Amino acid sequence: MLSRPNDFARLADRSVAKTHPLLVGRFVRTGLDRTRFGLATGKRLGGAVVRNRVRRRIREELRAMAPSFQPGWDVLIIARPALVEADHDALVGALRQVLRSGGVLGGRSDS
Repeated sequence: MLSRPNDFARLADRSVAKTHPLLVGRFVRTGLDRTRFGLATGKRLGGAVVRNRVRRRIREELRAMAPSFQPGWDVLIIARPALVEADHDALVGALRQVLRSGGVLGGRSDS
C-alpha cells in the first residue's frame, strides 16, 4: 500500500484519472515488479467509522483481484460519497471498470 505523502503527491501531479460515479482511480506507471495502491476517503463520506468501513471494503476487493493485476503501477483509489451506500456488487463492478480502464486489471498496459 502507498502511505508516504510524497507517493500521493506524485500521483496527484503525474497521474491519469479514470472516473466512475462511485470512485476515481489515478494511475502512474512505475518500474516496480508489483502494483501498489493508496486509498483516499475524505470527510465528505462521513465520520471515521464510515470512512474506515469504506477502506476495509475496498482493500478486501483489491486483495481478491490481486492475482489479475498487471505489475508496475501506482494506483490511488478515491472514494466518492455514493460508495458509502453502494452494495457489494456495485463496488466490485466500479473497481473492475476503473482498474481495467487504467490498464491495471488486464487490458492495455501502456498508459
